[in-house]
Amino acid sequence: MNNIYDLSVKKIDGSDVELGDHAGKVLLIVNVASKCGLTPQYEALEKIYEQYKERGFEVLGFPANEFGAQEPGTNAEIQEFCTTNYGVKFPMFEKIVVKGDGIHPLYQYLIETKPEAVSPNGASFEEDLKGYGFSRENKADILWNFEKFLVERDGRVTERFNPDVAPDSDVLIAAIEAAL
Repeated sequence: MNNIYDLSVKKIDGSDVELGDHAGKVLLIVNVASKCGLTPQYEALEKIYEQYKERGFEVLGFPANEFGAQEPGTNAEIQEFCTTNYGVKFPMFEKIVVKGDGIHPLYQYLIETKPEAVSPNGASFEEDLKGYGFSRENKADILWNFEKFLVERDGRVTERFNPDVAPDSDVLIAAIEAAL
């Protein structure tokens, strides 16, 4: 596989879609959760989606329940939550596994391609998680909900951002603008 466009996923409504349908766009792929302390990032994700979509940018949200069981809902419940509470219009997909047994091929590819994340705050977020009893086995594993991958127009994964990097942070906005 040369890029993510070779993969198929399911929209949150269960319909099949090829990631190749997003070819030529800059993508921000995010594993999301409805009951996480970082859930308010949905608001900023929608804001940057609206700000940059006319320039060929999309946010792709992939609900996952691997971190503190913070995404327990069904796909329909997740869609309702995102629409009602945050006005999410960016594409949302079915709940998937983003680490460990049963990892979705998309996240396997993202992790293999970009095993380390940008973290302006150093390891402080990971240290905070350890204080709550959460740690990752493999340094390349997804750290927590709302980890972000930036994909260039040609399908190459060029950046990975820790969950504590806000969608509207200077470092992430600069990366998006450079890709556009």
